[in-house]
Amino acid sequence: MQVLVCGGAGYIGSHMAKWLAARDVAVTVLDNLSTGHREAVQWGELVQADLLDPASLDRAFAGRRFDAVMHFCARSLVGESMTQPYAYYANNVSGTLNLLQAMQQHGVGRLVFSSTAAVFGQPTRDRIDEDHPRAPINPYGASKLMVERMLTDAYAAYGLRSVALRYFNAAGASPDGDIGEAHTPETHLIPNVLRAALGTGPALKVFGDDYPTADGTCVRDYVHVDDLAQAHLLSLAYMDQHAGAHVFNLGNGRGFSVREVIGAAEQVSGKVVAHEIAPRRAGDPAVLVASSERVRTELGWQPKYTALAPIIESAWRWHCKPSF
Repeated sequence: MQVLVCGGAGYIGSHMAKWLAARDVAVTVLDNLSTGHREAVQWGELVQADLLDPASLDRAFAGRRFDAVMHFCARSLVGESMTQPYAYYANNVSGTLNLLQAMQQHGVGRLVFSSTAAVFGQPTRDRIDEDHPRAPINPYGASKLMVERMLTDAYAAYGLRSVALRYFNAAGASPDGDIGEAHTPETHLIPNVLRAALGTGPALKVFGDDYPTADGTCVRDYVHVDDLAQAHLLSLAYMDQHAGAHVFNLGNGRGFSVREVIGAAEQVSGKVVAHEIAPRRAGDPAVLVASSERVRTELGWQPKYTALAPIIESAWRWHCKPSF
């Protein structure tokens, strides 16, 4: 099997490339290296191309045969999407349209797409299933929901099979510590907690401690990056047997508060995590946890990392000896 991993120089994409290669799947990585890292491309050929440049996409597909595409290329900072909405609609929507057209022109009929829990907006219940109302409150979530609609239309018109996986909070690193999470700027909680513990980053800001939760801080669902990769591989097999444009929520189905993350990080690292309480951020729901029943039942997904400490421990190893 030949798989094109778009965004394979980034955090989740590089873990996906490693996961595929370990299972004898031939990998080609497509990335423009605007936020990805060349050093993370350790599995498969790197093809530099940009989703906003159809000519470069055509060159990437020409002369190569792909059985499927995995699409991780996206702008993904919620706050930035509020101030730069055009950039988000251009990259996430127009860029994906260019990719879909290139796939059609070159006869590639299967896609696994990285969507997000941000398509739901403010949750109306504690456990969010696939049928929860979609009402995104920022351009990032709106752009991903637009792509989900595009995929539904692409199947109806052209027969493109697809699976969209709505991530909750991706976390952790490769167990052997060779690749991990390296964003600039870093906005995710767990790496910022670990940077505070190591002294390589500022004191952690806890945005609000007066939420209606057990300890007053926000509760989120964390899913290990290798468990995400497993779901993507299962999605390829699922599409072999199921035509259509499918969506699955991808989370552990368990929630952990910010204070619980800090406590687990201190236990794993043996260090104090310097932190301070800051005002709430606009739009942050108190609880955001997936219902993962459908993905477990239909894909047969069984996450390996269901507790918080092992997820943080894998990330801690990466932060203690980064590869780049």
